[in-house]
Amino acid sequence: MDIFTCELKWYCLSKTMAEREAFKLAQENGLDVVTLCPSLVFGPLLQSNVNYSSLLLINFLKGSPELIETSRSGAFVDVRDVADALLLVYETPNASGRYICSLNQTQYTDLIDMLKNMYPSFKYPNNIPDKNEANDLSSEKLKRIGWKCRTLKETIDDSIKYYKEVGLLIME
Repeated sequence: MDIFTCELKWYCLSKTMAEREAFKLAQENGLDVVTLCPSLVFGPLLQSNVNYSSLLLINFLKGSPELIETSRSGAFVDVRDVADALLLVYETPNASGRYICSLNQTQYTDLIDMLKNMYPSFKYPNNIPDKNEANDLSSEKLKRIGWKCRTLKETIDDSIKYYKEVGLLIME
């Protein structure tokens, strides 16, 4: 990985480099390391600050172009499903290596259409870039050891209900 051509994806790069270093140290020291790599995480928050993933969804609902202009698609997962996945890999003796924890890649235009059907009263952005060929993340390895996840619709609905409940979203 060339750190000089990373172009503003430092967060992703740091996660990748840390994971590689963990696997290297584990191999050198005879340890077993399991990593769980969640995509953008939606769902009810425990912390008081709004994370990037939640801000993305809130911006969609408020019609804000922030965080949207350069992206065309995203992969999402429910925070409760991430917690279940962490517990599952911890309790599975033969779990090893890297596990992707995500629903399928979703085009932002499709996500906006879903949101409009579920919550038509919100103002949605009009500047969503056209669809693109997205790299689909696969959670098959995680599913093979028994992981089950909520649908995107259920996750989105629970997220929005929570945002409204705590005052992050106000019905117009």
